[in-house]
Amino acid sequence: MHTNIYGEELIPCSTNPMTGFYRNGCCQTDEDDFDVHSVCVIVTDAFLTFSKSVGNDLSTPKPQWSFPGLVPGDRWCLCADRWLEAFYAGVAPYVVLEATHEKTLDYIPIKLLIEHAYMSNAPEIHSSSSEF
Repeated sequence: MHTNIYGEELIPCSTNPMTGFYRNGCCQTDEDDFDVHSVCVIVTDAFLTFSKSVGNDLSTPKPQWSFPGLVPGDRWCLCADRWLEAFYAGVAPYVVLEATHEKTLDYIPIKLLIEHAYMSNAPEIHSSSSEF
């Protein structure tokens, strides 16, 4: 059983678009997932623009990989290091905590994840300059 940051059963992140290292809808990770695709996020326009600017274009469809391209509001299993990079740039996307794998805590303090927890009434992006 894969567990989330609370030690509970990991819930799916998204099946539309299909996400996860294993493309099973969950942010499962293990030793085969070198980049640790463990953070379930709600992507924003600001994050997608940032990601593209640092060489990871997530908005352009890539049919050869059955990748439709992401749009703001999509859920996606993001690499822990990329989320942290976006945090420092002030564009960290919101996190769906129950769908975020516990391995994420090896890279990102739980406090930051909770501060960026997805809430349905939250504004488009949430950035914080707090240190950890």
